[in-house]
Amino acid sequence: MQDVVIYTDGACRGNPGPGGYGVILSFTSGSKTYRKEMSAGYRSTTNNRMEVLAAIIGLEALKVPCRVTLYSDSQYLVKAFQEHWVDKWRRNDWYRDKQKKEKAKNVDLWQRLLAAMGPHEVSFVWVKGHAENENNNRCDELAVQAALNQEAWLEDREA
Repeated sequence: MQDVVIYTDGACRGNPGPGGYGVILSFTSGSKTYRKEMSAGYRSTTNNRMEVLAAIIGLEALKVPCRVTLYSDSQYLVKAFQEHWVDKWRRNDWYRDKQKKEKAKNVDLWQRLLAAMGPHEVSFVWVKGHAENENNNRCDELAVQAALNQEAWLEDREA
């Protein structure tokens, strides 16, 4: 299995409001390191949706099963896996509690993310946002640029 590193970030101008995601995917093969940057903006979305969508886009870009370390400054994304929130939501038919009083948010994206993770071994790592992490800062730049680029905005069906 190929080892791959993915950095992700989401941004939103208002919440909801125009938003975007940024992704950096990198891996080394032999003596060469490959790097790909991806981003897109949406007319109306939320910050959490962009954080999760960034992870999806990074994983969906992989063509073969990989060992992935995914870095994000989103505690919403990282804790969903490290603290098994997603497992609980899935067990509860996508409700946050057993009494089914409160539906989990962004179910469409969590389901898509789980499908994207399927062929891979994925580890989620939290990084402090807007700190000294060059790749996280670059993902933030990509996400913000995408959020501000009105001419290229896409529609977020669930925003």
